[in-house]
This record gives sequence, structure tokens and C-alpha cells, in this order.
Amino acid sequence: MNTQIRRSILIGSLLFSVLAGGHPAVAAAAEPARLGSYTGTIDGAAFRVEVPRRWNGTLMLYSHGYIPPGTPQSPAHQIALATRPQTQNWLLEHGYALAASNYRSSGYAVEDALNDQVKLLNWFSRNVGRPHRTISTGASMGGGIAVRLAERHPHRFVGVLAQCADLDQNGTWNMALDLAFTIKTLLPTAHDVELVNARDPDGSRDALIEAAMQAAATPDGRARLALAGALGNIPGWLSAHQPRPTQPIDRITAQATWIVGAYLWGMGPTARADLEHRAGGNPSWNVGINYDHQLARSAQRDLVEQAYREADLDLNADLARLAAAPRIAPDPVAVRHMYRSAVPTGRTPAPVITLHGTGDGGAVVDQQRWYATQVRRSGDPARLRQLYINRGSHCAFNAAEEITTLRTLITRIDTGRWPSTEPDQLNATTNAFDPKYHTVHDLFSQQEATMPPAFTRHDPPTWLRPSR
Repeated sequence: MNTQIRRSILIGSLLFSVLAGGHPAVAAAAEPARLGSYTGTIDGAAFRVEVPRRWNGTLMLYSHGYIPPGTPQSPAHQIALATRPQTQNWLLEHGYALAASNYRSSGYAVEDALNDQVKLLNWFSRNVGRPHRTISTGASMGGGIAVRLAERHPHRFVGVLAQCADLDQNGTWNMALDLAFTIKTLLPTAHDVELVNARDPDGSRDALIEAAMQAAATPDGRARLALAGALGNIPGWLSAHQPRPTQPIDRITAQATWIVGAYLWGMGPTARADLEHRAGGNPSWNVGINYDHQLARSAQRDLVEQAYREADLDLNADLARLAAAPRIAPDPVAVRHMYRSAVPTGRTPAPVITLHGTGDGGAVVDQQRWYATQVRRSGDPARLRQLYINRGSHCAFNAAEEITTLRTLITRIDTGRWPSTEPDQLNATTNAFDPKYHTVHDLFSQQEATMPPAFTRHDPPTWLRPSR
């Protein structure tokens, strides 16, 4: 088990990411360009644009996911324009123009992204041509950015496609705080761990990771990791290529790997230092949070109770330790920053379609239920459709599933009505694609495999730590 979790550290930087590169010092074109391929920088943000010769007038603006601070930039010509390369090729072959900014910085660059993407739209209109219509797309953190772009600029987008989206991003940081708080409180560490505003963020991160890896080797430790995972409703499903595990030890192993790779490495004290710098303080809190009640609402509670029974541990005693531990309050200025940039209002000025995996531990599917509630409060539910893929891992879609989802959105834009989104119909449509469109990338094994379409009905669990 430790070997698998240690491996997660090596690829933890891939979580929440569709890695995109940038060219450090290429000037944007100064005069209108011909249709073709373009790269450059706009106010320090590298970009890439691809326009097919038979452009259909639609521009797809892609927002990429989280790239850890300090990650080396890739060349501008390698900036991703879609989640899957086959999807990108299909779009170009069918006349769609594609554009993406790499943002002016790595790390938690949501505010940068919201500004840089709009500047790229302006550049496109001046130097390529004014699109007939623009669709906002994105994956992971970029899925949340795609939604916020349409909310902020309602007249610039006719639709939104948000894949494996981290929608309530401050809620995700709250969830990450809960996981780290549980590990710090219940597992021994050899370091004075600081969860927020850390003086030694790397040391605190490494101590939390080491505590989790050591815990994974014992029944007591695994029970407490299961408790941490349940407080975030982390699914015990890691592989995109294997069925959902049924054995408790396999489920806990998967949870522990998500915790280490995504929430201690990807969103632990080191990543928080970047977030806190951008937000003007710590935006996360657990003041007033009752972890006993949170566990009672978790879809993973059964796993916790079984693990505690097998370890002969007192679950109530550990919950009491959590209840007695000193709590963390947010900095109001940082909370306001997150509400401005990273928490959707639920307004739907344009149709929105979401695509999410039922076993995604990097951006848990619970957020989809939360977002639908925001739309009912502040938007038009008739403009929202939410589709689900029955698969583990993060952003584990094949190109055929992505294209089918996009076609569903485009039909809604063209006709004003949603076509059928019944899983059987979507799977039949997806299955008609050539096999080259059916490969799925597994994040943790870094392998590709051909997978059948897996659209399914799904009723997501309750989002345990919403921002609003």
C-alpha cells in the first residue's frame, strides 16, 4: 500500500491538471493574421490559437486545470486546447476554431485566468475575426473557470461545457482543510504542522504526507484515513480502467491515494501558501463545523464504521478528539476574494452542460448537486444539463463521450431545446465513433486503454462543505 501511495506523490502534480505550456517571450501578432496556427503572449500570458481553413464561425475557448506553482512552462505550441487530443483534432476537422491562454502564472491562477481568457478573446476578434459565437469550455479547475467566465461576461458566450469541474472551489479548499485537520489531529507527526499561514509550508506538507503513508500500513491508521476520506466524501475508486472496488482495504487504499496526491500534495500547506498570497490571507475555515454530523451525512460512513470495527478502535473517541481540537478561522478579505473569483452564483445567462465521473476523487461529484441547487436559486434550471460517466479517476473521459456531450450542448444552442440525454441514447451515439475516439487515460497508472461508453444516471451525494 505504501508503494502505491508513494507513487501518488510523483504524479500528484497532475491532479486537477490538464498541463499546458507557454512560450515565455513571443509577442502577439500586431496586425490581422490569416487563418492558421498562432502563438504569442498577451500581458505575460502565453496563448495558442488554431483556426481551420473552413472555419464554421464558432470559437471554443478552453480553460485548463490547476498547474502547481513553479511547474516549468511547456512551449506555446503544446498548450492544450481540449481535454483529449482526439477531441481537439475532431473539433478542428469539423470547422471549430480553438483558443486557450496558459494564464500569466501557474498555481491557483483563477483570477489571472478570468482576465487572460477575455484578453485572448479580444485578441482573436482583432487579429483573426469576430466569432459568430463562442463556447466556454474547461476541465477540472478550468471547468469552474469556464462557468465563471460566462457568469461574468454573459454577452460573450452562447454556451458552457464544464468537464470534471471543480465548481465550488472554496468549498474544495475547505474540504482539503478538513482532511489535513483530521490527519494532524489523529495521526502522529514528527513536525509542528501548520495547516494555514504556514511558516514552513513544505515541512508541514511533507509531515502530513509521511503521517498518511505510515498510517496506511496499519489497521488503526487505515481506519483514521477512512475517516478523513469520509469527511470529504472521497470515493474509494482510483482506476479509470478497473471496476469500482468492493473490498474495504481496496477502497481505503484508493481514498488514501487521493488524499495524499490531491489534497496533501496538490492542496496542502505548500499550495495554500500560493492561494493565501493571491487571496490576501486564508479563505478556509472549520470554525463551527461538527465532524460527527459531517460523517453522518457522508456516503462513505459505512466504510469508516467497518474499518474502526476491524481495528477495534473507538470511533466516538476520535470524533471527540476532532471536536476538541483548536479550530481555524478564515480571513474575511480572502473569503471575499474567493467569492468574487471562484464560487459560481448559479446564474445561467447561457446553456450549461456538465460532464463528471461518478468515481472522481480529484473533484468529487457532490459538487454537481450543489451547483444544480445554485442554478435553481439564481438561474434557469431549464438551461442546465448534467451528464455522468460511470468511471473512476479524474477527468477520465474518452473523446467520443466528450464530443457527444458537446454536440448535445450545440443542439441546445441551435434549437433552443435539449435533445435526449438518456444514458442509453448517449451511449449508442458515442459507440458509433471510430475506436480511436474511445481511449481513456488513467491518471495514476499513466496508461491508455480503450473503454466502452459509460453514460449513466447518477444522483450525487450531498456536498459536505459548500461555500454557500
